[in-house]
Amino acid sequence: MTHFDLIETRAKPIRPGFYARSGKRLLDLGLALLLLPLLAPVIALTWAAAKAQGGPGFYSHVRVGRHGRSFRCHKIRTMHPDADRLLREHLRTHPLAAEEWARNRKLRHDPRVTPLGRILRRTSLDELPQILNVLRGEMSLVGPRPVTEDELGYYAPMPSTYLDQLPGVTGLWQVRGRRDGCYRTRVRLDRAYRREMSLATDLGLIGRTALALVRPSGC
Repeated sequence: MTHFDLIETRAKPIRPGFYARSGKRLLDLGLALLLLPLLAPVIALTWAAAKAQGGPGFYSHVRVGRHGRSFRCHKIRTMHPDADRLLREHLRTHPLAAEEWARNRKLRHDPRVTPLGRILRRTSLDELPQILNVLRGEMSLVGPRPVTEDELGYYAPMPSTYLDQLPGVTGLWQVRGRRDGCYRTRVRLDRAYRREMSLATDLGLIGRTALALVRPSGC
């Protein structure tokens, strides 16, 4: 059992300290403003590359935020323009893929993703535009991965595991559990992060995410 697993089993109520109340937002704003001049050219280049393949360069989708407020989460487009049709057809003709989608809300071999999109996802470059969501206070640099209204049901019977936090550009699941693919693991790690949240934890996860850009392993 890991350190985070032990934390998750504690029954004591969570009392947010200064970092959770104010320090985390100060860290988000400070780092986002510092990184924006460096990330803007990368965002522009990836946007242009995605747009050159046909369709828009950006993709925005409604996600559930803290306290259930919805917001538009921004990414570089990694899917074909007719992604919804491709997914429906794939799930209809591939029963095992339909089971995988019902279980994890993602596919190991997703027909919607373009060749460029696979590279962007593997390096997490597609998520860089979310720095705008961070500046607007809709997301944090570290937190649970943003979910849709349908996905929120996976957090029952404790939706506060997700709803009490700002969704994150990166987080414990993104760093430690992404290859697992199991939604139960994702919920467990989000609950563990909620209890462990601290400046040291966030800086550690941000550092590991930066290393992942150099040594990509995402999906």
